[in-house]
Amino acid sequence: MTETKNSGEKLSVSSTKTLTLKRGGVEQGVVRQSFSHGRSKAVVVEKVKRRVSGPGEVKAETVPAADRGAATAKRVGAAAKPAPAAPSSPPLAPAAAPARPSGVVLRTLTEEERSARAHALADARLREAEERKTAEEEARIRLTREESERADRVAAETRKRDEEERRKHDEETKRKADEVAKRRFGADTLVKPGTARPALEAEEEEAPRSARRGLLARPAPAPKAPRVGEKRRGRLTVVTALSADDIRERSVASFRRRVQRMTGHRDEPKEKIAREVTIPETITIQELANRMAERGVDVIRILMQQGHMAKITDTIDADTAQLIAEELGHTVRRVAESDVEEGMFDTPDAPENLLPRAPVVTIMGHVDHGKTSLLDAIRSTDVAAAEAGGITQHIGAYQVTSPSGGRITFIDTPGHAAFTAMRARGAKITDIVILVVAADDGVMPQTVEAIHHAKAAKVPIIVAINKIDKADAKPERVRTELLQHEIQVESLGGDTLEVEVSAKEKRNLDRLLDIIALQAEVLELKSNPNRAAEGTVIEARLDRGRGPVATVLVQRGTLKPGDVVVAGSEWGRVRALVSDTGHSVVAAGPSMPVEVLGFNGTPEASDRLAAVETEARAREIADYRSRQKREIMAARQTGMRGSLEQMMSQLKAAGRKEFPLIIKGDVQGSIEAIVGALEKLSTEEVAARVIFSGAGGITESDVTLAQASNAAVIGFNVRAHKEAREAAEQAGIEIRYYNIIYDLVDDVKKAMSGLLAPTLRETMLGNATIIEVFKVSKVGNVAGCRVTDGVVERGANVRLIRDSVVVHQGKLSQLKRFKDDAREVVAGQECGMAFENYQDMKVGDVIECYRVETVQRTL
Repeated sequence: MTETKNSGEKLSVSSTKTLTLKRGGVEQGVVRQSFSHGRSKAVVVEKVKRRVSGPGEVKAETVPAADRGAATAKRVGAAAKPAPAAPSSPPLAPAAAPARPSGVVLRTLTEEERSARAHALADARLREAEERKTAEEEARIRLTREESERADRVAAETRKRDEEERRKHDEETKRKADEVAKRRFGADTLVKPGTARPALEAEEEEAPRSARRGLLARPAPAPKAPRVGEKRRGRLTVVTALSADDIRERSVASFRRRVQRMTGHRDEPKEKIAREVTIPETITIQELANRMAERGVDVIRILMQQGHMAKITDTIDADTAQLIAEELGHTVRRVAESDVEEGMFDTPDAPENLLPRAPVVTIMGHVDHGKTSLLDAIRSTDVAAAEAGGITQHIGAYQVTSPSGGRITFIDTPGHAAFTAMRARGAKITDIVILVVAADDGVMPQTVEAIHHAKAAKVPIIVAINKIDKADAKPERVRTELLQHEIQVESLGGDTLEVEVSAKEKRNLDRLLDIIALQAEVLELKSNPNRAAEGTVIEARLDRGRGPVATVLVQRGTLKPGDVVVAGSEWGRVRALVSDTGHSVVAAGPSMPVEVLGFNGTPEASDRLAAVETEARAREIADYRSRQKREIMAARQTGMRGSLEQMMSQLKAAGRKEFPLIIKGDVQGSIEAIVGALEKLSTEEVAARVIFSGAGGITESDVTLAQASNAAVIGFNVRAHKEAREAAEQAGIEIRYYNIIYDLVDDVKKAMSGLLAPTLRETMLGNATIIEVFKVSKVGNVAGCRVTDGVVERGANVRLIRDSVVVHQGKLSQLKRFKDDAREVVAGQECGMAFENYQDMKVGDVIECYRVETVQRTL
């Protein structure tokens, strides 16, 4: 038995022979299949004739090639059925012999043959089931495809019918309009050359229009004979794609591109959108194009038309950017770089939102007149004892409760002359100034300065005459001296409140607080607490454990932890608020002094603080102020060419000596006072140049900077870090520490005095008159003189005066008395004199003898 998988052969069983493959009658036909994406394939279909043998001849039927396997399996099964009965009834074989004319006896099938036939029958059944399932699936797919094609054909016919109806309607409307026009104007007026279009042109115009409208729809092929160029339907598989009979045609996308090329991309122009473009002082071309929603090449093209070659990353000014934007049809809104600060401060509040607030009181006066002691007596503290040297060198802010229950904010200012900026800063942010004058000392220079600051700030003054407990206290003298500075107290008929107090004995303190409350009530101090916080930095320092710490007086709004604040060129998010008593607070309202933690750097004293919405705006404002600060510093260092007087002063300053310094202090206010005091020491010959100043301890970078610039390092109330001390020892740089500003200024003054050129001072010794001139060999001319007054010393400086004119100035080389050398010759004696490098001496000349002394100068 053999078996071959050949489409043109069939499996047959013979009663007289073994199982063989025999060629049957085959009929072939060709059927063309259509697939999707315009592909088609020719399929060969074979038909075989099957003959059934038996008692009676059965008519041969045609079996398709797809069912040939099943038919073969049936025949094999029919031949295998009598096989099991052969061994059970062997006598049947001879009985059947008469029915077989041939006389051939069938042999009994072996077990292996039966098993092979059974396997062949089972395989045939499996193949039959699989082929039946495949045929059903293909029939279902074919049915779905036919339904889809039928729906596409219906849709295409519907569109075609709609197009025909619309075209007929348009033609009918046009025809009626033409008839109406002809009846109204006559036929001759309407017929003009080039105006009438034949129907063929109308059809040609309608065709592309309908093609554009149906562009996205899939073309519907005819059911039987597809037209040339029309898309064929069908499923695209790997077999069909690689088949030689496949016909590739244009896809829908290719057809769309062809139509677009033929129609010339007739896309309707988009509507131009005019935008409002914000233009700063300088802007890059890329940023300008983005803000206008235009292409960068268009902006560059306009610049090239104006004769300016630029890249997309180049920066242009605001005027050029405005011309470009207006040429492209946009409106422009010009902004300056300083506009980032717009709306931060001084925005008005509605009157109904204003609430009463505590007064801010600044205590001012001369040094050692008892300002801090008076505040200590009010607060029941001892701040004055903690100050170095017994003088206040820091500005402080405190809040106390008055006997009436109200809150009062006090600002304590130093009285030393170096702290003028601190006193001015305190006067600017205050509501009331308390002028403290010692009864035993009277009005002093810093008292007068405090009066001027208060008048400049236009704030009322309350005079507190302190130290009335002393025996030599003279309050009336203080009132009289104040009249010289236009301060007239109430006891002398004026409008300035006064009170005599004693900080040591705590006398009349309640009366002072009542007067402050009365003055605050007259001023009607109000503020809006329900808004973003605004305030002023009174003092700032760098704390090693907490970082930058700023003492802030809140003036408007409420400051809370988590707010984003900006102060000067520094910004940060508030981490904590600490009151003057050292306790953390959850919010700081108007007129409340607090320490603010969270800045990324130490702000400067007197910087205004404001709370902003986002960190982005805070960073933008801080960056702008930092740039401004750098530009100012650069202009100050390089010097800008101005008037002729400025140029001459710069030429003078170019030749003077400089004393470089690096100053580190505990707070910004003290550093500001030190720098101001040192600048006052500068003269035309020598000047103190502060290379760097800042709050905080002395670091290794400060020592490195001092080594590079050959500067001295000064620490005020701070110490150097361990690394800085080691670096200073290795580099041989001395670090000076101070805690009193007097000592610091005095030492710097002495050091600067050493840079001054010393002065030469002449001391007259005596005069002598030449009586005779002698010529001595190997020596030259020797003048015989008589000393008329004073004394003449050997080696002293001399002047030779002839007829009241100085003809020579030099030194004595020899001084002899008779033939012996003399150290000095007194008046009335005669001597011989020889000059260095000078021989032209005459009788009657006067010799003037003097000594030159070098005197060290001081500032």
